[in-house]
Amino acid sequence: MIQLCYVFFMPEMENFLKQLLLQAGERLRKHFGRVKTIRYKESPINLVTNVDQEVEKFVKAQIRKRFPEDSILAEESPIEKEEAPRRWIIDPLDGTTNFAHGLQMFSISIAVEVGGDVVAGGVNCPVYGELFFARKGKGATLNGKKIRVSRVKKLGQSLLVTGFPYDIHEHPDRSLPYFNAMIQRAQGVRRLGSAAMDLCYLAMGRFDGFWEVYLNPWDTAAGSLILREAGGVITDFNGRPHSIYQRELAASNGLIQKEMIDIIAQVKAGGVREMAL
Repeated sequence: MIQLCYVFFMPEMENFLKQLLLQAGERLRKHFGRVKTIRYKESPINLVTNVDQEVEKFVKAQIRKRFPEDSILAEESPIEKEEAPRRWIIDPLDGTTNFAHGLQMFSISIAVEVGGDVVAGGVNCPVYGELFFARKGKGATLNGKKIRVSRVKKLGQSLLVTGFPYDIHEHPDRSLPYFNAMIQRAQGVRRLGSAAMDLCYLAMGRFDGFWEVYLNPWDTAAGSLILREAGGVITDFNGRPHSIYQRELAASNGLIQKEMIDIIAQVKAGGVREMAL
């Protein structure tokens, strides 16, 4: 059954998925700068807007029309048909805080998972006109052109990216020690506010490494496949294979992965405060 679902995905669903990303992205773009309502979820810095909800509703409705038996896991609503062998994983607006403040760094991410394996996914950054896409075993693209990770070999020459969890005010100890350690070793560290964009930018060589804690499946499902198909590496903080259902990840072009994991291990052991360059 799982194998049949995988075969059924190609190529019919690829075109559907790309068109869905473009259509949903256009809705985000049209709403940009026109947010009507903002409410807060678990913390004062965890936002959701009317746009998140409207775009998610649109995406789910399109999937239900074409593939009514499939499972849907989306950020702003309960999972549907959890036991179905094929699952659509949706982040309707990754970078909500940016969006609400009028910053252009936001995206929509949709992936298709079959039997626990992400087989296709895309991330659309509508303001920038960038559509990242990957199929398992077929490579990764940006607007239809193949992309590859960077060839930087040393952490000291690398530009890294990270994000902070929504409970940063209550638990700074869960993420700031990693930032402190990495910023002292890398050429630089950036924070965009969209994990999906972080992974895609890593996949095309704009960044060389990425780490973050307390992520969700919709944050990483599409981006992690795009990264792998572009030649990148993604693991947990112990260097073991990464699952989108884990809360932490360390990712890179593969060439600096060991350095990143070694630093993370030192932080976890409590041995990093001031690190010499």
